[in-house]
Amino acid sequence: MSNDSEQPNHDSKPLSLGVIFLTIFIDLVGFSIIFPLLPDILEHYGQSGILSDLTGSLNELSNAMGGGDRFTPVLFGGILGSLYAVLQFFFAPIWGGLSDQKGRRPILLITTLGVFASYILWGFAGSFALLVIARFVGGCMSGNISVATAAVADITTKENRSKGMGVVGAAFGLGFILGPALGGFFAQYNLLESNPEWARFGINPFSVVAFVAAILALVNFLWVNARFKESLTEENRSQPESRNPIDRLTQKLPPAIGKINLTYFVFMFAFAGMEFTLTFLGADRFGFTATQNAWMMVFVGLVLVLVQGGLVRRLAPKLGEKRVATAGLGHVMVGLVFLGIASSVGTLYVGLAFLAFGVGLCSPTLTSLVSLFASDSEQGKALGAFRSIGSLARAIGPILASIVFWMFGSAQLYFAGAAITAIAVVLSSRLPNPTKS
Repeated sequence: MSNDSEQPNHDSKPLSLGVIFLTIFIDLVGFSIIFPLLPDILEHYGQSGILSDLTGSLNELSNAMGGGDRFTPVLFGGILGSLYAVLQFFFAPIWGGLSDQKGRRPILLITTLGVFASYILWGFAGSFALLVIARFVGGCMSGNISVATAAVADITTKENRSKGMGVVGAAFGLGFILGPALGGFFAQYNLLESNPEWARFGINPFSVVAFVAAILALVNFLWVNARFKESLTEENRSQPESRNPIDRLTQKLPPAIGKINLTYFVFMFAFAGMEFTLTFLGADRFGFTATQNAWMMVFVGLVLVLVQGGLVRRLAPKLGEKRVATAGLGHVMVGLVFLGIASSVGTLYVGLAFLAFGVGLCSPTLTSLVSLFASDSEQGKALGAFRSIGSLARAIGPILASIVFWMFGSAQLYFAGAAITAIAVVLSSRLPNPTKS
């Protein structure tokens, strides 16, 4: 099939998947760059009034669960991560719905500029309160991933939808690999060491990381402005709807999409918890250093990129999205069992391979299924609701998984995750098959 037949007709040069890939990739690098810094952020801001009280409460909870002081940074990171995810839960369907009305390009310009502003705020966050405000702004604006995903649906045919969503998945994987690496590298540079007087302007030990993320966000904005051609035609735009985020999330969509969203929520609830506790598993069971944990995450990211960027593009058109998604969930379940029983590093990496391979199969194909069941005028709304459901799972899963990890042990946690994923396998096997004609 020629490239022309895969693209809708536009007045300007058609939007390419490469443009969308770089947009999502830069966004995810900036988002994940903070991950390695959470313990140091807690230590730096820990003496402030609000955070001091919170730290005291977290220490009491950590000691009650037998985790000691080492669990406090885990809970703190979970709370910050949950705040971000909750905001995405509310704003993903809002941005997605607005993009159905106004077009993808103007919404992406607004949100990428907002993400840039959030990192500038972080760079000058001399207090914990301003850091929270910066993360609040960033969380609101980062719901734009649903808009970029909807643009993929705009420029691909139904037969090639999974290929496009695989590109989105590959951008996610690469972003999550490079982001933490950049965060760890630039955290070595503290502007206050050579210029302590800058503290009165809000400069903090993490300002260099924040400004690097801001530069990436600015590049993203300029890239969208220069290269992102509108992908949603006027005839496919929808009418204005309620601005209430709960109303948007519960607006009627085809029943099949509701079933896919339920499957995705169950899967993400299990996976987000496992993903968040992997580094604790490595340190607690195998004595991994931060570097060894980083290599573990790089391995997972590389498998994800290879599967989502290559294998899914070939399997989905041949086998169908439903079968590939169900097979992927099955691999995730097996991977979690291996992680639960792993007594050697070799077994650990076998489990990680199954886990990453399965996620690489099911994530883009479940996204494709939502897009295939949605009409052309509801792509943003449907994919926004889908991303929002995933964000809700990411808000709940990590905190609950961390509590189970420290109270009952890693084996019980991963076996429980495998059991929950088995439910997602059953739900996926019962999904209807989309019509691509």
